[in-house]
Amino acid sequence: MMKKATREQSKFHNKSLILNTIYNAKHISRADIARTTHLTRSTVSDTVSELIEEGLVAEIGYGQSAGGKPPVLLQVVDDARQIIGIDLASGEFRGALVNLRGEINERINIPIDEKSGDMALEFVYVLVEKLLAAATQPIMGIGIGAPGLMDSDEGVVLTAVNLDWQDLPLVDLLQERYDLPVYIANDSQVSALAESKFGAGDKSPNLLVVKISRGVGSGIVIDHQLYQGDKYGAGEIGHIKVEEDGELCRCGNYGCLETKISSRAIRKQAGQLLAADPDSILHEYVSPGTSVSLENVYAAYQAGDPAVTELIAAAGQDLGRSLAFIISVLNINQVIVAGSMSVFEDGLLNPALEVLRKSVLPNIAYDVQMGASVLGEEIVILGAAGLVLQHELGLL
Repeated sequence: MMKKATREQSKFHNKSLILNTIYNAKHISRADIARTTHLTRSTVSDTVSELIEEGLVAEIGYGQSAGGKPPVLLQVVDDARQIIGIDLASGEFRGALVNLRGEINERINIPIDEKSGDMALEFVYVLVEKLLAAATQPIMGIGIGAPGLMDSDEGVVLTAVNLDWQDLPLVDLLQERYDLPVYIANDSQVSALAESKFGAGDKSPNLLVVKISRGVGSGIVIDHQLYQGDKYGAGEIGHIKVEEDGELCRCGNYGCLETKISSRAIRKQAGQLLAADPDSILHEYVSPGTSVSLENVYAAYQAGDPAVTELIAAAGQDLGRSLAFIISVLNINQVIVAGSMSVFEDGLLNPALEVLRKSVLPNIAYDVQMGASVLGEEIVILGAAGLVLQHELGLL
């Protein structure tokens, strides 16, 4: 039998429902909240008074009268709280103070110089303390997007190869140190959360976000909710095998998608092109004695280097073949590509979509659309902030 909700659970549900209604409406009256939520006027009035007392909601003036007394309009106070959003999935640790609308108030980046293990953990502490010192409003909590496999419920980094973390209870460590709520999820998964609320996918109930940078992963949103799977590994497409007897992947297997389309893989393949073709346009952008950067590859791509264009198209085809499995199973129509590789836009996405549409049932593939993220390098930070909004206020 279903358990009856406790009074506190009901109160939190009503509060979240009312706050979401105000948040999404931008400004709305108490009467319209009651009509929208089907809650009693007394419940709405009491809850709104509580939200105003907490500083989360404010009265902003009067609406248009329908013949009687004009209604008082309410609005969420966007800067009532700040959230610490942290991205641990890049070559440097990135953090920001984010308001309730996903607007970034302060950014701090800390180079970690390939540090790992306990030394990397110390850099997390440094980043959090710098952000706390820069805060101008009460901190609601800390959200973290981290590479690897997470147990989000227990707050444990199960494995993060690049950081040399195994079974690290990161959430407990931070909560004990700073006495703040802390939430964590995989960086690709929080990227999907960011796109769902703050990006191009904010009108779509179902969404697939593929993040392609040094690693490859994806996040899945179903009915506006982040889907993580039974073991929190939903969306780990980077380690789907796409090439028999391919290159050794950092996961220990061979021929993974990550070895073909990640920024590291593209840089390596571009370096091979550079060595093999003395006439490559790449030579104009790569200084002698230096390794090829993704910026070099992108510059040569924009300049029309045919070999580089073919390289990016081949990566798109590999991506399309891998996405076909997910699209066939979940029938999600909107796919957004984020991460450093998203700069190639149509050069990557069009081949991917072409292969995908040839690999699944036409009726399923017909409505699939692919686009590049508009959130840039802040996508993980915004998604991490979204975790806090979701858990602390019931938003999203």
